[in-house]
Amino acid sequence: MPTYVYEIIRKDGTAGERFEVVEKMTDEPMTVHPETGEPVRRVFLPFGIAGPGSPMKTDRTLNDDRKLERLGFTKYVKSAEGRYDKVVGQGPDLLKR
Repeated sequence: MPTYVYEIIRKDGTAGERFEVVEKMTDEPMTVHPETGEPVRRVFLPFGIAGPGSPMKTDRTLNDDRKLERLGFTKYVKSAEGRYDKVVGQGPDLLKR
């Protein structure tokens, strides 16, 4: 069952304290607080979807060599058995086992 957010409606019509209630989708929205009897309204809260331009989007450009170097990383690529050549960064040009 979904969780809905409600807020208390103050006497001046402004929003008061918010609280969550687990209800069936087919239930009518509550109009009064279940404990205090104060008037309430259901609040619509948009949900986030990760996509282009979204703050939730993970940075998939981390493997960009220029960015790795700018962030202070050194990148090596395996070129032969036991041998890794530097692509970018401050480390030695070659790593061997």
